[in-house]
Amino acid sequence: MLRQTLIRLSQQEQLRELATRNVVARSIARRFVAGETIDDALGAIRELNGRGMSATLDNLGENVSSEEEAREAAEAYCRIIRSINDNGVNCNASLKLTQFGLDLGEAVALDNMRRVMEAAAPHDTFVRIDMESSDYVDRTLSVFFDLWSTHKNVGVVLQSCLYRTAEDLERVIDAGARVRLVKGAYLEPASVAYQDKRDVDENFMRLTRTLLDRAAYPAIGTHDCALIDAAKEWTRERGIEQSRFEFQMLYGIRRDVQAQLVAEGYNLRVYVPFGTHWYPYMMRRMAERPANIFFVLENLAREVRSARS
Repeated sequence: MLRQTLIRLSQQEQLRELATRNVVARSIARRFVAGETIDDALGAIRELNGRGMSATLDNLGENVSSEEEAREAAEAYCRIIRSINDNGVNCNASLKLTQFGLDLGEAVALDNMRRVMEAAAPHDTFVRIDMESSDYVDRTLSVFFDLWSTHKNVGVVLQSCLYRTAEDLERVIDAGARVRLVKGAYLEPASVAYQDKRDVDENFMRLTRTLLDRAAYPAIGTHDCALIDAAKEWTRERGIEQSRFEFQMLYGIRRDVQAQLVAEGYNLRVYVPFGTHWYPYMMRRMAERPANIFFVLENLAREVRSARS
């Protein structure tokens, strides 16, 4: 119930406007978001690189309502890709197609994505298309496969909460493209998605085994230690080298586990979001793991007490 409430709140525009002006809300967001500018994000990435971690950079934003906004988002990503390469950080890019105009039509999103891929091509910068809610899966995959036909430095995300994902995974593997597997952070109906966490987790592990056995450099995106340990055990049993895949985790979450994975010799990439449109992202992170709410509030209270003493 709490998860559903938080996801619904993430969709409220009025609350977003209030949150972005609220000092406490902005402080909470900084636990999950690297800052509001590219310089903030690059600073966070340098720190991660210094700890043996790579990164993927996400300029937060989604569901634009005009072609002008979509073009501006594409131009921003072209600048981001140049900044990644000019600064020599170990980082690639992640993005959402609704930020590039998918709600306005596949052709709009595809045209803007082609501009980004052309900017990425000279540097061979890898670009990952995030998966949004189930309403967007077909359109997202359509744009992805169109891009893949001419740009092999593009990948996609799939979600284990959806019934359809095993079939989608086969298509992407057969194409030879790279996949990031996640559980899914959207509120989905029972008609298309597993409702019980155990079912989502079991499907995640089934899909993970397929990825590790057959896919091109898969990314296993989870903070669930049981699933991480199961993936490790599978690779040991199958003799799969650590260099053939990576774990991915979110900025600011389970830093202890991130450090442990690096210490054990695994490839670890951290998803680093930045920008002013942080409210929906923050609320989905809270919904994924409601314990984050209490963790953040506890830390904020500790900081307030420290400042007063």
